[in-house]
Amino acid sequence: QVQLVESGGGLVQPGGSLGLSCAASGSIVSINIMGWYRQSPGKQRELVAQITSIGLTTYAASARGRFTISRDNAKNTVYLQMNSLKPEDTAVYYCNALILNRVYWGQGTQVTVSS
Repeated sequence: QVQLVESGGGLVQPGGSLGLSCAASGSIVSINIMGWYRQSPGKQRELVAQITSIGLTTYAASARGRFTISRDNAKNTVYLQMNSLKPEDTAVYYCNALILNRVYWGQGTQVTVSS
């Protein structure tokens, strides 16, 4: 059994910064890919960024240049540093992990960008 627990969401003003973290625990040998997705009301869940076990990263166009994904393999933890936040970044952010061809999801953390 694998669990992913996100933390770090909250309310931030436009132009502000926020950091998210997600720790995986349980029966884990190694995690191939870890990533962050987000979902706004009425919209489909979309990829924000993902990172492989050797540090190769992929970003959505909306996140590139403002968000930075990183991970600590020893801690099975992935991070998302979000800068220059915009109201349209408001969403529930979910982390996920690909472990032995199975995808696991966290419970989500709310990020609200508003003045």
